[in-house]
Amino acid sequence: MRIQHNIMAMNAYRNYANNTSALSKNLEKLSSGYKINRAGDDAAGLAISEKMRAQITGLDKAQDNAKDGISLVQTAEGALTEVHDMLNRMYELAEQSANGTFEDGTDRKQLQKEVNQLKSEINRIADSANFNGIKLLDGSMSANATTKLTSAATNSKAGVDLNIVADSVYDATGRRTELDFGLSVTTKASSVGVSVSEDGTVLITVQGKDKDGITAEEIQAMLADAKATSTSVSEDMMDAVRNATITGTGISAPTSAAQGNQWTDVNTMNSTVTANKGESLVLQIGDTSDSFNQLRVGIKDCHVDALGLTDMKIGDQDSAAKALDMIKSAINYVSDVRGTLGATQNRLDHTINNLSVMQENIQDAESTIRDTDVADEMMAYTKNNILIQSAQAMLAQANQVPQGVLQLLQ
Repeated sequence: MRIQHNIMAMNAYRNYANNTSALSKNLEKLSSGYKINRAGDDAAGLAISEKMRAQITGLDKAQDNAKDGISLVQTAEGALTEVHDMLNRMYELAEQSANGTFEDGTDRKQLQKEVNQLKSEINRIADSANFNGIKLLDGSMSANATTKLTSAATNSKAGVDLNIVADSVYDATGRRTELDFGLSVTTKASSVGVSVSEDGTVLITVQGKDKDGITAEEIQAMLADAKATSTSVSEDMMDAVRNATITGTGISAPTSAAQGNQWTDVNTMNSTVTANKGESLVLQIGDTSDSFNQLRVGIKDCHVDALGLTDMKIGDQDSAAKALDMIKSAINYVSDVRGTLGATQNRLDHTINNLSVMQENIQDAESTIRDTDVADEMMAYTKNNILIQSAQAMLAQANQVPQGVLQLLQ
């Protein structure tokens, strides 16, 4: 028997301390509701659950974004409902004026006054309709682009460089053409440019990516292989600005430029094409920055001019008859815009449903990793509580053992 070291008491105390620590963790998990309260509890589980928490937060906010998008679409569509009503009223007035029983100087003049007021109101709605300060119908949300060709200094450029130097003319795939180079790209790039270097090299620059997945770099590779040169401006080259055409030496304008293009100094050697495109509104409807988690909402210009009604008059019978077709076209235009908005709203409804289901499933997975199983933890708590009481009793008994040494010394 030894009196310097009581090994039994030390062992009982060690078990008591371990059980106390375990019981403390049981209490922490039961009181917090989480089985991972610090990285030491489960480092891998903590890392996974934190990523899931970020995704859950993103999905929740994406649903809010989609709901805001629906509100925006409904606001625009509500304004267009009134525009439709006014167009129908204008059609009624035109139909009435086309009837031969009316006199131009008095009757049709009164009808024209109402038409003028309706046109003014359509313009007012197009200018004033907004959502949180964002103009909806004035054309600023349209994806349509405008272009302008102006003279440029040598070596001036912008964007991704596409070098086109050769004696022959080829298309974008390398096939030889008769007169000019044609390239069809329907991307939404921010700028397109042309420059000419001192040695006569024509430099075409493009930024962006078209709907078929052709990037500016890929176009550059194709043109490099084809060694193409561009010699005239035409409407075949549909790049980021939809209808801009870019060429090199001896630039000339097409016989009929596409609507929205402005061509100046087209016979210069050094030229630059710049784009000024309408910006569609982008809705963030996912938890990542990927393009597939972004929805672009474009709304066409709904001014009277865009509807083709600027010169529409019903002051005489012939004009009223022509106005009927013009108003029908305007009604179809507005119907197309409303149809696009309706399709967007329905898409956003499904987007919200999908995001909700995804959030629910990821939340369930995160809960499995992070949350406390109360039943399981209570069993562990009960076990550790009993072990603590047992260790306390055994520690007391172990402390009594050295007392027996005194009897040997008597």
